Amino acid sequence: MSIAHLAPEAALRRLELAIVRKLEGFLHGEHLGLLPGPGTELAEARMYRPGEDDVRRMDWSVTARTTVPHVRDVIADRELETWAMVDLSASMDFGTAALEKRDLAVAAVATVGFLTQRLGDRFGGFVVRGGRLRRWPARSGRLALYGLLRSLLAEPRTAVEEPDDDFTSSLEQLSRAQQRRGLRVVVSDFLDGSGDLDPTVPPTWERAMRRLSTRHQVLAVEILDPRELELPDVGVVWLTDPETGETREVNTASAELRSQYAAGAAEHRERVRIALRRSGAAHLTLRTDRDWVADTARFVLGHRRVAAKLHAPVRGVSG
Repeated sequence: MSIAHLAPEAALRRLELAIVRKLEGFLHGEHLGLLPGPGTELAEARMYRPGEDDVRRMDWSVTARTTVPHVRDVIADRELETWAMVDLSASMDFGTAALEKRDLAVAAVATVGFLTQRLGDRFGGFVVRGGRLRRWPARSGRLALYGLLRSLLAEPRTAVEEPDDDFTSSLEQLSRAQQRRGLRVVVSDFLDGSGDLDPTVPPTWERAMRRLSTRHQVLAVEILDPRELELPDVGVVWLTDPETGETREVNTASAELRSQYAAGAAEHRERVRIALRRSGAAHLTLRTDRDWVADTARFVLGHRRVAAKLHAPVRGVSG
């Protein structure tokens, strides 16, 4: 579903229609949240799920009694505050499928926003573009969400001569700006420009992401385009780095070059995946050539059992 050619109001109406209809088809009944909130009230203990649960929530007393690793869920506050940080740097002005990456980033924010605003939760936003971080205050209600999304759609493209975006510094500002616990959504392609593909070498932004995850529930939405994962065989082409403006001639007819490119892209994705897992952030991958609403719904369903506790009153603590 392309929204780039539509006027902002038409684009927003189409986004809301696609999101609400399809998500309600997957998520029957009243959906109680996208992710479990980072509240302070303890709930019941349950068995630890490797790769999914945060080891910082390990319940050592239950683990010792049962000899099986357990974590303890927490109940979120009755009203959550969600903040989304959207990376609209030059590398996001790219797309070879149904959507450009920046359009998909806006769609991801819209999905989270439409899910949370139905409960009256407040939703605010930051946008990273042109070397600066802009902020929209957190407000509740559909009109406030529409205002934020309209601003994202109207955000101009980043010119090559504009200052580079400091993604790490933006994460740190997001962590410092809002101390109230809640959900933080980081939407980016996570292309840090370092060129380092070694999964054992942490990306420059990992420490900031880890600090953010220490206090808040964090959802990292990675935006991908198929041409960033593999090159088609279309002969000699000129490729331009949107972040630096550097141009290079590439012969895509070379099978060896295409193989090296695909291997490098896979290594980068693995590096991002490992860094986000170490940081304690939930990781959702959306692609411009896939049904992003269905992919989001499947992700939500994977967290549904825990998310069902969101906004629920505490009935007692077991264990």
